[in-house]
Amino acid sequence: MLTKLEELRNFLPKTGKPKKLVLAVSEDAHSLGAVVRAFEEKVIVPVLVGDKVKTMGLAQVMDISLKGIEFHDIKDPVKAVHFAVKIVHNGEADVLMKGKVGTSDLLRAVLNKEYGLRTGKLLSHVALFEIEAYHKLLAVTDVAMNIAPNLDEKIGILNNAVAIMNKLEYPEPKVAVLGAIEQVNQSMEATLDAALLSKMNQRGQIRNCLVDGPLAFDNAVSIESARLKEIKSEVAGDTDLLLMPDIEVGNVLYKSLVFFANSKVASMIVGASAPIVLTSRSDSEQAKFDSILLAAASA
Repeated sequence: MLTKLEELRNFLPKTGKPKKLVLAVSEDAHSLGAVVRAFEEKVIVPVLVGDKVKTMGLAQVMDISLKGIEFHDIKDPVKAVHFAVKIVHNGEADVLMKGKVGTSDLLRAVLNKEYGLRTGKLLSHVALFEIEAYHKLLAVTDVAMNIAPNLDEKIGILNNAVAIMNKLEYPEPKVAVLGAIEQVNQSMEATLDAALLSKMNQRGQIRNCLVDGPLAFDNAVSIESARLKEIKSEVAGDTDLLLMPDIEVGNVLYKSLVFFANSKVASMIVGASAPIVLTSRSDSEQAKFDSILLAAASA
């Protein structure tokens, strides 16, 4: 059981070179700072793709050194993204990271049929939170990719996140499928999906995890709340992974944990052939560094 994001270092390669990361469109301050720090701390070996003059100027202002870092000088952001994706597609790097470029432009390159990072799986977002008020790290999915997932898409989102948790030595992570209430209500589709996912898990259709739902947020993360509501569950109060009903609930929870609870977070896109570090534009340099750490640990 992990309690600190710093513990992700335990999953980095013990011998040989660290995983290689490509930063697509490198002239972004927080991303560049996080990459250079990760390089200096031997978390990753970076490759920068972008406008070299702007990136070098930014590094000078930030008082950081790019010495020893491979650089591909491509000024056009769209061309830079496609070049970066090709590097990962060709097996020359292990992780892709979004720099100063729109998410839609990045994903168009990732989904390119000729040289993208398709696997046939649904792409989804996983965030891992270090929350002072919770007794261990808490994963949340999906808060950034899938807007209103149906049951099949929720299965894909869940399987993607469980695969990451399994890599982080959670052989059977406890998954709470969230709803506004903990009872099944025919008027609330999220509760119906939650009940189906729970039953599918019991019947072995969803593996390598323990799923329960619907659970409201309070009884998913508070054993006292579950006790007061007389909820008998192996998941309630000890959740490892929260499955969101839709992107709006997920996005609000993500930003509430960051801005109100001052939680640390690492996040990435999964389901592609390589992890993709894709954080919010408002995320801090520390969040981007922790996201690199998560991606390198799970690559």
